[in-house]
Amino acid sequence: MLEFKYPEALEEIIVHLKRLPGIGKRTAERLALAMLKWKGEKIIAFGESLEKLPLAVTFCPDCGGLAEDDKKCLICQAHNRDTKLLCVVEDFNQIMSIENSSFFKGLYHVLGGKLSPLENRSASDLNIDTLLERIDKLEVQEIILALSPDVEGQATAVYIANLLKNKEIKVTRLAQGLPAGADISFADAATIGAALSGRRNL
Repeated sequence: MLEFKYPEALEEIIVHLKRLPGIGKRTAERLALAMLKWKGEKIIAFGESLEKLPLAVTFCPDCGGLAEDDKKCLICQAHNRDTKLLCVVEDFNQIMSIENSSFFKGLYHVLGGKLSPLENRSASDLNIDTLLERIDKLEVQEIILALSPDVEGQATAVYIANLLKNKEIKVTRLAQGLPAGADISFADAATIGAALSGRRNL
């Protein structure tokens, strides 16, 4: 009895889709089969969008957030942001979670992860040196460490706070609203707003 297999081109799409977070084999198959029902020009347009993605979407040279064509992101370009207030996040996708709260009006800095000895990620692997440079350049008065409240996030927050202890800067952390061990990428706007308004000194 022959084993059923999808055509090779379809199998390739399924393999790629399975690499996305939260997508298993069955979901990847359903998505790939759904694409087959698209008109040819729609599939071609989708492929062209994917091809442009790594060139068109870049990272802001200042904060590390998402930008276009190697330019600064819209937040760093804005003239109405409080440049004395800097919110430090682990990853660029967390900026959108905080922005959706409509509470924070300062600038951001993306660390690019958090300290994790088990994954061999040390301070040299994070954007900490550029953070210190921006603090001096912008004459920042308050740093908000919006890091996930797990062990690695707490260790990273303490490490950064220790680096700043000799500077006349207020260092705060997100407080109420975020459960222990949660990833702030998945927190809703109301929760983020409560955490920002209830931030505490570190």
